[in-house]
Amino acid sequence: MPAPDQPRTLHAAAEPRVVGKEASIWGRRRVLLLNSTYEPLTALPMRRAVIMLMCGKADVVHDDPSGPVIHSATRTITVPSVIRLRTFVRVPYRARVPMTRAALMHRDRFRCAYCGNKADTVDHVVPRSRGGDHSWENCVAACAQCNHRKADHLLSDLGWTLRSAPLPPKGQHWRLLSTVKDLDPAWMRYLGEGAA
Repeated sequence: MPAPDQPRTLHAAAEPRVVGKEASIWGRRRVLLLNSTYEPLTALPMRRAVIMLMCGKADVVHDDPSGPVIHSATRTITVPSVIRLRTFVRVPYRARVPMTRAALMHRDRFRCAYCGNKADTVDHVVPRSRGGDHSWENCVAACAQCNHRKADHLLSDLGWTLRSAPLPPKGQHWRLLSTVKDLDPAWMRYLGEGAA
């Protein structure tokens, strides 16, 4: 092992970590995919989005100048934030948006349903121990303090009220919100008015 004041060699242990960080961006970074009608479909991994652009299946809708740049022998591509399919894809109708923690937090705009502070937990309005179900109509975002104070009590036991009635979200963009925790701010104009 070299002394602390000597430069590291090419085969030092720290070198593969850099490659790992660069490789992991392929899985972490997402690109919003729109149908040809600008309807949001999904958030693609960066690698898949670049392949769709290179194969001519999609066009760039919103560039991300601060995003990663990919170089090949003949091309340079700045990874966009939003791409759009060149041809229309029919999406099968699904009646109910699946309830996930991410979608619930987006529905309630990351605010506690009881006090309005920043939410970090999910609470069942009618506790599961009292027969409440795990559904859009019975689950709300809550701060840890309110969730702890409420415990397994009913709202009527505590004299509390909800700031708004919990309802299932409507719209295709909620399917996307149910799968993605962190949204790129550039996506907001394409996700409809209900997007948080």
